[in-house]
Amino acid sequence: METKTDTPLKPNRLSQHLAFSKFSCALLFIGASFVLTACGGGGGGGSDTEQPIDQGTHLSQFAFLAANNPELSQDLYMDLRDNSYFGRIVSNASVASLVPTFVHDGAKVSVNGVTQTSKQTANDFTQIVTYTVTTDDGQSESYDIDLTKFTGLPIIYLSTDDNAPIDSKEDYVHGDVEIDGGRYFDNQASLEMKIRGRGNSTWYTHPKKPFQMKLADESEFLGMPAEKKWLFIAEYSDKTMLRNTMAFEMGHMSSLKWTPRSEFAEVYINDAYNGTYNITEKVEESSNRVAIGDTGYLMEIEQLDRLDPDDVYFYSSKFLINIKSPDLEYGSSEYNYVEDVINDFETALYGPDFKDPETGYAAHINIDSFIDWYLISEITKNVDSRNYSSIYLNVMPGEKINMGPLWDFDLSFGNVDYADSQYSEGWWVKYNPWYARLFQDPAFVSKVKARFEYYKQNQNLMITKIEDYAQKLNWAQRENDKKWHTIGEYVWPNPVVFDTYREEVDHLIDWYSKRMAWLDTALNNL
Repeated sequence: METKTDTPLKPNRLSQHLAFSKFSCALLFIGASFVLTACGGGGGGGSDTEQPIDQGTHLSQFAFLAANNPELSQDLYMDLRDNSYFGRIVSNASVASLVPTFVHDGAKVSVNGVTQTSKQTANDFTQIVTYTVTTDDGQSESYDIDLTKFTGLPIIYLSTDDNAPIDSKEDYVHGDVEIDGGRYFDNQASLEMKIRGRGNSTWYTHPKKPFQMKLADESEFLGMPAEKKWLFIAEYSDKTMLRNTMAFEMGHMSSLKWTPRSEFAEVYINDAYNGTYNITEKVEESSNRVAIGDTGYLMEIEQLDRLDPDDVYFYSSKFLINIKSPDLEYGSSEYNYVEDVINDFETALYGPDFKDPETGYAAHINIDSFIDWYLISEITKNVDSRNYSSIYLNVMPGEKINMGPLWDFDLSFGNVDYADSQYSEGWWVKYNPWYARLFQDPAFVSKVKARFEYYKQNQNLMITKIEDYAQKLNWAQRENDKKWHTIGEYVWPNPVVFDTYREEVDHLIDWYSKRMAWLDTALNNL
């Protein structure tokens, strides 16, 4: 039988755990040829019969010591809760082959039937590993070893050629990308890529920069369908880092044809930690994204000063419409066609018979998509969704106009100090010129009311999702704040500043709850 009583790992913790050997009331003297019994009857003489040592099924301590693990810079003592040991390695050191030190009172310890020896047997602790303590008479008890590496999120390593900085929105720098998928994602070997900056206010205003990465070949990324272009959203203004994700969650619940998928990850650039990012799919034409094929059109309501030099656009009576896809030339038949599609819709919308289901606006738009896009934008009170930017729509030739996809919601859920969208009360997107007119049709209003009930029924689910994501980011938000120091500080354009991440999350939940209550009353009063 293997030795089962290692030197105690940490004396000040030993009293918190069960002793690793039990004796009924005997003292065992090592090296002696007899056992003196100090209790129990029988006439007072000593016995020359050795008493058996009681075995148990307790794994009383578990640790990873730096002396046995060159990857680690410090010792880690795991905490026991309900037959599970929990702990976190604060660096991104490899956990693929760690040697634990443990104390038990059984005959042996095994993992998947393989005997384990303290301070000797290595295991891969990427996933939860179950250690089983067994006695000679067949009793056993199992313990889950739940080791968190760094923040528990996947880790992306961006390496640029010659360590070139990513300091331009226009010019790509070339390099490679790798993924340490951790517990929930596949590892990704080195892929050739190029990367540049992206965004508008987020690029020019904040020190933590967002990026667009383009792979040399299409590839899955963090479990999302294979494509070349991937966006790294910095979530600098949104200290919860959740507002974009929660808008996307509503989008996935809606009738919108496509909503971007996203995953949180830690990002290193040339081996330097750069914080927690929201890795998202790009809004673009693709069979895996906005599926409009070779003949459809993806458009965005935009502002002239935000356009790129090669953008092709036109003006409707209400908006500047930027044609995102396909690449067109001014005056081409395709350009004239899509311009007519929008203008014909607006003509019907503002015409005297706009309520007519056959000849009015309903003949030109997918009403369900217009309502879902509206409600998500109004519930979140997204500042840009009223008339400014990131308002996407798409259409296939001969079909009706669809609203969406959703995009750019970091300044939603009240996270803005320069507009009335800060407040949970009051209309916002309803004042968009198209929607202001649509709300003059009682039939449209009735459909909006009915659809809002769906989002109201899912309100508690949304709050649960917020809590789940916040828990998922528990360690990530701490490491991100160590890097960027945003918690407790004003960051443009935050209307409120809280001292803790938990308070930021609570504010988001409170704002959302109040918003839903206000909309419930306001819609019923229309």
